[in-house]
Amino acid sequence: MKKHYAATPAFILLVLVQLHAQKKEASAALKEKVITDLQGQYDKYKNIAFSIWSYAEVGYKETRSTALLQTALKENGFTIETGVAGIPTAFVASYGNGKPVIGVLAEFDALPGLSQDTVPERKPFPDKIAGHACGHHLFGTASVAAAIEMKKMMEQGKLAGTIKLFGCPAEEGGSGKVYMVREGLFNDVDAVIHWHPASSNATAIGSSLADITAKFRFHGP
Repeated sequence: MKKHYAATPAFILLVLVQLHAQKKEASAALKEKVITDLQGQYDKYKNIAFSIWSYAEVGYKETRSTALLQTALKENGFTIETGVAGIPTAFVASYGNGKPVIGVLAEFDALPGLSQDTVPERKPFPDKIAGHACGHHLFGTASVAAAIEMKKMMEQGKLAGTIKLFGCPAEEGGSGKVYMVREGLFNDVDAVIHWHPASSNATAIGSSLADITAKFRFHGP
């Protein structure tokens, strides 16, 4: 568990490190430094992730979750624009200037009807109706950690440009990013980094220009 928290945002950063480092040795050394730094802050990010897990706030109502992530970014020198695209829980945290503009996506919404304790059998919390079945308590936290590490590398002259952390509400069925895109918040972004909790590490490059949903109802024994 301890390794998982540190490796995930470091894995995101490795993509940028490889783009900017001139030699393989420099890339490997910088990756190791990032992992070490993140590991040293394990308890901090664990507490943030577990807090968001306990909040379990559904889409567009993630008031405490978004505030917690914004506070972590603000304490590390980011400029925060809140309530973007007319959404109270959406935000953009920025640091740096010039090109390239690298976007990092952070999600933090829970799903209704999926309240669950941290045990391997079904055990809902009696006072909660929602839960983080899709790991967004990890998603938002690690993305914030990655953005903060990128900022540190900029301060050290290892990276140049601008970081924009997009706090994206209501990813699960609420189309929060659709409104943010429509508002033009991504117009100046050169690349966007996105990750999701899974059982293994892998990278992929792609795009998505459409969103089609469907509902299926099954009846019977």
